[in-house]
Amino acid sequence: MNRTIKSSVLIFCMALCSNVLSAQNESWTRSYPAVHVIGSLYSVGTYDLSVFLITSDEGHILINTGLEGSTEQIRENIEALGFALEDVHILLTQQAHWDHVAAMAEIKAITGAEMWATKDDARVLEDGGFSDAHFGGEETFEPLAVEKIIVQDDVIELGDIRLTVHDHPGHTEGSSSYSMVVEENGREYDVLIANMGSVNPGKQLAVDPTYPGVAADFAHTFTDQKTFAVDVWVAAHAIQYGLHDKWQPGQAYDPDTFVDPAGYLEAVESHENLFLQAMAAERIE
Repeated sequence: MNRTIKSSVLIFCMALCSNVLSAQNESWTRSYPAVHVIGSLYSVGTYDLSVFLITSDEGHILINTGLEGSTEQIRENIEALGFALEDVHILLTQQAHWDHVAAMAEIKAITGAEMWATKDDARVLEDGGFSDAHFGGEETFEPLAVEKIIVQDDVIELGDIRLTVHDHPGHTEGSSSYSMVVEENGREYDVLIANMGSVNPGKQLAVDPTYPGVAADFAHTFTDQKTFAVDVWVAAHAIQYGLHDKWQPGQAYDPDTFVDPAGYLEAVESHENLFLQAMAAERIE
């Protein structure tokens, strides 16, 4: 699995450099069935853009939404699992980029859920992407209000959900990951919804940085992520965590399907190496 994850990281970064940052990227809009990852965690997004549902008897948490127009795909996947979109009470995001939040305002209006976000991503969510340090200068998605600011080590509680917030900036100023412990068949699994430190094309790190402290933010993220003891992990893009290598439509649920601690560490180190290469290239230029 290590080799697969490393290849996926390289493919993902090469794809970014080939300018797939476009709503026309077919893998971002292609329908894909819901996946039971582990415990109360499900993937309900498209073929590559991850949307995660965490369920409880007192309501659900939805992380990310994908592109504008993704709402019905997300609804269909949630309903296929036997849940209702309207029972989502809290909205979160891993990164306030339009490809992960463009349907957020619509879903917020449908569900009445509260939007919770880190301070820096909240600013971007509320102005529709205008103040994004890299892709800003224009509105790239429908703005929405943020009801609560979350910070490092906050524990988000809803029913029996206990989700811990981790600041992992760099990809955006307010990028975040979320961790929880799942118990299945008498075993505890450490689960991480990881925001990987990928460097978008055109992002300046060392020379005329895209935002002050961006290189230090990436360095913090890699250092922190390497300290995590992870059994199961997922990420904002399916290709980043090898979803399609680990699970195929129709595959029976098994809590061990996504157990991949070695693949997680290798993915973090691969992203870190690409970051260091980008830093070195800037200095040479």
